[in-house]
Amino acid sequence: MTIAAAFGCPFEGEVAPERVAAVLRQCVQAQPDEVALADTIGVGVPAGVRALADVAADAAPGIPLRWHFHNTRNTGYANAITAVERGAAALDASAGGIGGCPFAPAATGNIATEDLLYLLHRSGIDTGIDPELVIRVLPELADEIGHAVPGQLSRAGMFPG
Repeated sequence: MTIAAAFGCPFEGEVAPERVAAVLRQCVQAQPDEVALADTIGVGVPAGVRALADVAADAAPGIPLRWHFHNTRNTGYANAITAVERGAAALDASAGGIGGCPFAPAATGNIATEDLLYLLHRSGIDTGIDPELVIRVLPELADEIGHAVPGQLSRAGMFPG
């Protein structure tokens, strides 16, 4: 199950952690394999990730958490590493950082898979995925969508090279 707009709603504004807790308690009744907490419009910050991780530990104990971040305000990667530090079972990302949210005005793309892999690997977290393999598909992806992808690693390159 995914709880969209868990950090903020484009129409109602801030979403209180208590509201997310109430939704989580309802989700638990369906016995999901995992629950995703989504920063659908990219307004979350690490303090919010920590708050929702605490809420989820209380409202949905034992259920693996997936996290979904957008990089609308350049906080997506900080949120992702915070989620990992709080025991994330999985993180969503998209090649090149493409995507967005059709119902959220001004929402930009997801965090980029290759940029996330770089962050995790440089932080000592082995994902088993080679970011350079993801980078190889980005030129074709950019051609397909008709513009450059927003991810950074394809432009900056790996370090050390």
